[in-house]
Amino acid sequence: MIRIYDAENFPNPRRVRLALKEKNALDQVEFVPVDIKGGELRTPAMRALNPDTTVPFMQLEDGTVISRCTPIIEYIDLAFDGPSLTGTTSRERALISMMNLRTEAGLVDAAADYFHHATAGLGPDLETDQVPAWGERQKRRVADTVRYLDRTLATQAYLAGGDFSMADITAYIGLNLATALGLLPEEDLEHLRRWKASVAARYED
Repeated sequence: MIRIYDAENFPNPRRVRLALKEKNALDQVEFVPVDIKGGELRTPAMRALNPDTTVPFMQLEDGTVISRCTPIIEYIDLAFDGPSLTGTTSRERALISMMNLRTEAGLVDAAADYFHHATAGLGPDLETDQVPAWGERQKRRVADTVRYLDRTLATQAYLAGGDFSMADITAYIGLNLATALGLLPEEDLEHLRRWKASVAARYED
């Protein structure tokens, strides 16, 4: 069985879990919890598996290790049945990839940078190389990105067009993180608000 090493409530692991939920495949993988706050990712055993020292990462049955959310979700999309999250035509795949990269860099990564550099983050034992000015710069990038997403959603249902995709999962998790950190601009982003409610409804139990 495929193993996914993660920390369940962290943003990037949640992206993979939502992709598996979309494919109705949560019960077809084994989740291996990683103690991030305890420094487990930096142990020699973990570094041997994943030198990126990030979660999630996936280990296939043949021992192959795949790290980073986008490659993992691309694998999941092809490995399991269900509507495509990465597109079925060259145009769809390009648009989804573009929007996923934009939301990952401008929302998920930027909000995480703010958390790790401009706040106490995960504590002094793990946050050993903080650059507060970079964190504040990334805070502004989050605001710019959510305004861009709001404009995009004024004319279409989802970020890459009419169909839900990997880009929407990335943006949904990023928006939740930015909201929790108080990084959203004050104005009412009505299109983004409507979209977020529709995505949240997908995951209500």
